[in-house]
Amino acid sequence: MTVDKRVALMLIVAAAAGCRAAEGSVIPGASVARGKQSVAGFGCGTCHEIAGVRDAYGRVGPPLTGVATRSIIAGELANTPENMVRWIRDPQAVEPNTAMPNLGVTEQTARDMVAYLYTLR
Repeated sequence: MTVDKRVALMLIVAAAAGCRAAEGSVIPGASVARGKQSVAGFGCGTCHEIAGVRDAYGRVGPPLTGVATRSIIAGELANTPENMVRWIRDPQAVEPNTAMPNLGVTEQTARDMVAYLYTLR
């Protein structure tokens, strides 16, 4: 492969990586845009304050703005995307007495929601 072809290939790879980075997803295959829609659609703002989500001024749960920078979620889990998906999908499995309801969120929807929540720094 010539130098010119290698440079062109590296530019294509870098551009493709940049497109994924623009989406901002911390989870491969997850969509930040779908996640924001799901956070709003599931009514998360009823209990949580969430910057960027219309009418999300809830005071029952903690504010979700900055959730990506916290070290612990649900009072006991290390804050990783995988743990946040687990928490959103079945909060009672993590903390049986939690006020967080089980909303029947699918795996993909939870992954999208986490992709969005991790943009809230």
